Amino acid sequence: MPQPRHVALLAGAGAPGLTVSARDSFQISTLVCSTKLTQNVNLLGLLKWRSKPSLLAENLQKLMNVDGGEVIKFLQDTLDALFSIMMENADTDVYDTLVFDALVFIVGLVADRKFHHFNAVLEAYIRQHFSATLAYKKLISVLTQYVEQASRGEPCEPLMRTFKALEYIFKFIVRSRHLFAQLYEGKETAEFQRSLQRLFQTLNQLMKSPLEGPTLLSQVSALKYLPSILEDVFGIFDSSMLGVLLRDFIGNLLPQRLLKQKLQSLTNIVNSKVFQSYECRELLLRTTVPILQELIEKGEEEDACIELLSNILEVLYKAQKVKVKKHVQLVLERLLHTVNRRVIVLERENSFRSHYVACMAAILSQMDKDHYSSYIQAFPSRAELMDFLMETFILFKDLIGKTVYPSDWMVMNMVQNREFLRAINQFATTLTEMFLSSSSFELQLWNNYFHLAVAFLTQDSLQLENFSQAKRTSILAKYGDMRAKIGAAIRDMWYNLGHRKIEFIPGMVGPILEMTLVPELELRKSTIPIFFDMMLCEYQLTASFSRFEDEILRKLDSEVEGGRGDEQYKQLFESILLSCCRGHPELAKPGENFVALVTGLLERLLDYRAVMNDENKTYSMSCTVNLLNFYKEIDRQAMYIRYLYKLKDLHISYENYTEGAYTLLLHARLLKWSDEANTAPMQGLHSPSLHTQRQLKEALYNQIINYFDQGKMWEEAIHICKELAEQYESEIFDYEMLSEILQREAKFYEKILKVLRPSPDYFAVGYYGQGFPTFLRNKVFIYRGKEYERREDFEMRLLSPFPNAEKLKTTSPPGPDITGSPGQYIQCFTVQPVEEAKVRFKDRSIPEQITNFYKANHVQKFSYSRPFKKGPKDPDNEFATMWIERTTFVTAYPLPGILRWFVVTTTTTNIISPLENAIETMMKTNEKILSEINRHQSDPSLPVNPLSMLLNGIVDPAVMGGFAKYETAFFQESYLKEHPEDQGNIDKLKDLIAWQTPLLAEGIRIHRRKVTEDLRPFHERMEQCFVQLRAKVESQYGVREMISFEDRRSGRPRSAAWGPDWDRLSHAGDSTEAPPTPKPAPRTAESEDRRSERKENRSSTFFGYRRQETRLSVPELPEPKDDKRRLSRNMSESSLGSCDGKQPPPSREPSTAALSPSPTGFGGRVKSASKAPPLPRRISPTVYEAFLEQSDAASGGKALPSPTADGSRGLKSPPPPPPKSKRLSQL
Repeated sequence: MPQPRHVALLAGAGAPGLTVSARDSFQISTLVCSTKLTQNVNLLGLLKWRSKPSLLAENLQKLMNVDGGEVIKFLQDTLDALFSIMMENADTDVYDTLVFDALVFIVGLVADRKFHHFNAVLEAYIRQHFSATLAYKKLISVLTQYVEQASRGEPCEPLMRTFKALEYIFKFIVRSRHLFAQLYEGKETAEFQRSLQRLFQTLNQLMKSPLEGPTLLSQVSALKYLPSILEDVFGIFDSSMLGVLLRDFIGNLLPQRLLKQKLQSLTNIVNSKVFQSYECRELLLRTTVPILQELIEKGEEEDACIELLSNILEVLYKAQKVKVKKHVQLVLERLLHTVNRRVIVLERENSFRSHYVACMAAILSQMDKDHYSSYIQAFPSRAELMDFLMETFILFKDLIGKTVYPSDWMVMNMVQNREFLRAINQFATTLTEMFLSSSSFELQLWNNYFHLAVAFLTQDSLQLENFSQAKRTSILAKYGDMRAKIGAAIRDMWYNLGHRKIEFIPGMVGPILEMTLVPELELRKSTIPIFFDMMLCEYQLTASFSRFEDEILRKLDSEVEGGRGDEQYKQLFESILLSCCRGHPELAKPGENFVALVTGLLERLLDYRAVMNDENKTYSMSCTVNLLNFYKEIDRQAMYIRYLYKLKDLHISYENYTEGAYTLLLHARLLKWSDEANTAPMQGLHSPSLHTQRQLKEALYNQIINYFDQGKMWEEAIHICKELAEQYESEIFDYEMLSEILQREAKFYEKILKVLRPSPDYFAVGYYGQGFPTFLRNKVFIYRGKEYERREDFEMRLLSPFPNAEKLKTTSPPGPDITGSPGQYIQCFTVQPVEEAKVRFKDRSIPEQITNFYKANHVQKFSYSRPFKKGPKDPDNEFATMWIERTTFVTAYPLPGILRWFVVTTTTTNIISPLENAIETMMKTNEKILSEINRHQSDPSLPVNPLSMLLNGIVDPAVMGGFAKYETAFFQESYLKEHPEDQGNIDKLKDLIAWQTPLLAEGIRIHRRKVTEDLRPFHERMEQCFVQLRAKVESQYGVREMISFEDRRSGRPRSAAWGPDWDRLSHAGDSTEAPPTPKPAPRTAESEDRRSERKENRSSTFFGYRRQETRLSVPELPEPKDDKRRLSRNMSESSLGSCDGKQPPPSREPSTAALSPSPTGFGGRVKSASKAPPLPRRISPTVYEAFLEQSDAASGGKALPSPTADGSRGLKSPPPPPPKSKRLSQL
């Protein structure tokens, strides 16, 4: 019994410095148990059975009630007692059943999980302590009785417990028989064999029973536990007889009875030593394989079937090859085709599929040439063999393309590939031998073979270059490079086709191309010549190879986009095919053209792929345009449209709606307004109901209109609306749609005038250095910036794809040291659009919202002005030596277009003299003043601040000084002596200075009207400064007076129309030599009267006032009195109005102030200056045209907003205007 003990801790026993509490204590509990002494009466009665033999039967029965732990403690003693009872009562069977049941009870205890660690004790007892030599007879006898009773359908409750203990029961039987044979030198062996045979026969009889209930449960137990005895029985029982008995044991069970248990039992039998015996294995396979075939075909108990088949194949793999050849043949003939078909039937997601594939690979791995040969010959007909090959090829291709194993299961994938390769090569031999002759050729079968072989070669798991070096080395050492083997086989099979090759063109072009694109040098060298063979084959039959060419161009696009192909392939393709073509004179020229075509496409495709996955899609757009232009040149409309939509999608993703609209417009232009069916494949999200070209074109136009609207390109949207309206009105008479489209068009007109549209900036970008892709390398592009985008933001966006690029700090073109270097250099600077002359805007008063659009759109020329010093330096006046180098860039296409940038095709450079630069600056300043005046007159609500800064910067002496600089630089007699050819330009500059005065007067008048009281002192000072400025200018350069007319019709701002040739006046020319002046044709009085009548109702091009309501520029200033003075005619009416060559009528009232315009295009009153030579009293139209030609020749394009590069120095009066593109935003 346990004895608790309490031990008090002794005071002072603790560690030094610690105080121990007297109440602390701990308790120790002990348990004393014995394996020799027991107090259990029932167990004690059995152990001492000899003392009371009469109670033996009762004690054996009471043992079942003893606690299991007590029995286990006395396990050896209890077993000794039981076998002693059995041995000492050998002559009678009175106690046999009771002892057997007690033994089963004890074995059952050991089998219990609670006591499973006593299994070793029990096995040690059997080996070392068990000595009952006659026990086997009684144990077999009782076991046979139980089985017989159950097979007759009689209740036999102990049998279930017996089957659970069957393994150890047979261990006792086998050990007993072994001891008996040792003691009696092998006597009674035949009797023992017969008893075992009778036991198995009884079990087989039990398996035949169709009864349910206890019999069924007994059959389940027999199937489960019988395999556990085979290890022990195999050594003492005849193997052939055992094989027969096991075959019958399984075979006697009804076919659909206990399928799962039967398969599990067979699996356990296969895993035992019995199946390793050749005789047993053959007998069992002949029973097992048909069962598997039937169940796999039906798809029943697949889990158990797969496990059984896998174990069979594993045993066959481990066995000696000589002895298993027949058995492999047995499995092959019945199960290979069955497994293949099951893999085909199963869904890809089915978990059993990968297991079946593993079984198939295992079967293939154990097949040799003889197996393949006999298997092929075993097919009863040629049609069945062809069906098998077709199924196998399709199955293999499917498994290769979508492998059932994860990609990182290298061993499984490589083993599968190795076996598939062996099988493919074996079946290729069958194709050549049985399906190649003219009478037996099967096109589809050969086609499937080629597609399978190419799919095998191009699968990801064989692309060794994608693996690490260690993994690649391991694969090559164990499996080799299977791509070279299958590639050689494909090449040989192709050449074996002979005259049948044409049947595979163009169908096999794509697969062969895919194979040659594999990045393995030797493979490429051996397979690229197949292309020439295809070309030659088609050429010999049709005198061209157009089908081959079309197919390879189409397939090359998808293959390279998918990641295949490289520069090495392009070079190999070019060299190998050129070499082959030159060997055949008839193919030399067309072959060279074809090679050039393919290599050109390859180059563009490789560029496209290189930038396709970049986060910045800018360069993807460029490469896409290169490709679609290429396809347009070679007339491949389907591919052209495909890339159009790729480009459109890229634009829309970046909100480039204008460019997206222009891109879609290219597709729409390919369509007709007809009911013809669409021939090209439709792209995008268009409805499949759009069957005709008219329907598709209409849908495209509506989408284009939406994109133009989003991009604020309403002028372009209006053009599309007009075309749609024409169709609705005149072709299909759909007035409802006509009404809708006209309403949309009207809204666009309204938006043009009322919605603010900031003009974009344009940037020139040069990519220099060999580090850039070929489509960028050493090229200059003009970029169209986004709304309100600063150059700094643009440069950051530009440089993001090239983090290693260096930004050049100069705007000059770099030298060979930069262009030829391996690095990357980017040059970026702002350029100004050069507006093309609009004939329809001449002599017209146009709202600036309309004209501003054309200043920054539909532009193909752009200029950049770089100032530089030339000649001796003048420290007091830098304008005398300030020259301008103006570079004009011409792009491949106008901007905007299908891209936000285009490559520069031509570049020209002109030199602008200091005088011409001064003229440009004055012209731009005057234009700015006039624009501000028009804006404020049309919209009085505009803020006055921009006008204040503009006027003050010109008239205030504190910032003025430009006139003096001009006088010092250009108006001296010494300058005229040195540059007599500049007299015309000097007069022009003086005239511009003089014409600035009335402009300033009108601006000050408006400013006075709108200025607030807080700024009244500022305005008064500005007026005082203007009085001084006006006096100076008029005294030196004459008086100019402009006529103001007020057009009450429109409150919109008008554009600055200085005359019919204002576009020409905005640029100084290169030459100042005036051409001969032709004599103008006389004008009849009648035509003049009609013109005068029309002019009375025509609006002026200045300020927007009516003719009848003239105003003085600044009423406060004294106006010269001259009764003879008359208002000069407006330029557009008098001197410039004679565009048809007619001479204007003479003035009816001559005066001292000539009624003629100035050479700069202003119309109005001109008076001579007191200190300057008088200007001509009248300038005829022809003379004026000649002067315009001189001005065009004097300058090469637009000037920069300021005369210097950095804007830190230069003319203070007038101040340089900002770029045109930013005027609207500043206003």
